[in-house]
Amino acid sequence: MQFNIRSLHRDFGYFFIGLIVSFSISGILQNHRQTWHPEKYTVEIRPIHVKLPQNEQEITEDFAKNLTKELGFKDKFRRNSIKKGELKISYEKHDVEIDIKSGKGEVVTFKKTPLIAQMNQLHKDTSIWWIYYSDIFALGLIFIAITGAMMFPRGKFSFKSRGWKLAIAGIVFPLIFLFVLA
Repeated sequence: MQFNIRSLHRDFGYFFIGLIVSFSISGILQNHRQTWHPEKYTVEIRPIHVKLPQNEQEITEDFAKNLTKELGFKDKFRRNSIKKGELKISYEKHDVEIDIKSGKGEVVTFKKTPLIAQMNQLHKDTSIWWIYYSDIFALGLIFIAITGAMMFPRGKFSFKSRGWKLAIAGIVFPLIFLFVLA
């Protein structure tokens, strides 16, 4: 096997292709997570009616956690908030929304979307081994980008003639979004 820039570029590309595709798909899904939650789908919506304290200050995290037992499901508590007169409680497999004045609301039960949930987890995982592998992946992408730029022939389409301008534009474009349009 002969090692040159072209073969190294090809082999790194082949090695990382699965992760490139997974990160790309889950990245698109993450970009739109405010519009729809691609990671989970609704299984059941159940109306509820609960008695809430008269004073909003008494609706604490402990109160929200204890409400889990009242509602009759065992689930891992994530967070709670009160916005626009509504108590929202998020669990691992349930979302609860209750109108503070009336006590009426609903429990939404959902399941993880197969494959999509696992791909999205790639962006969230914080295990030390995954962080190391992600660092190796990032270095691999840098290598693929640099070797790809080096492989083009000389002439009007080379990196020296035209490629560097496109590379600069590719760097400036996201910076415009980050600092000007954000």
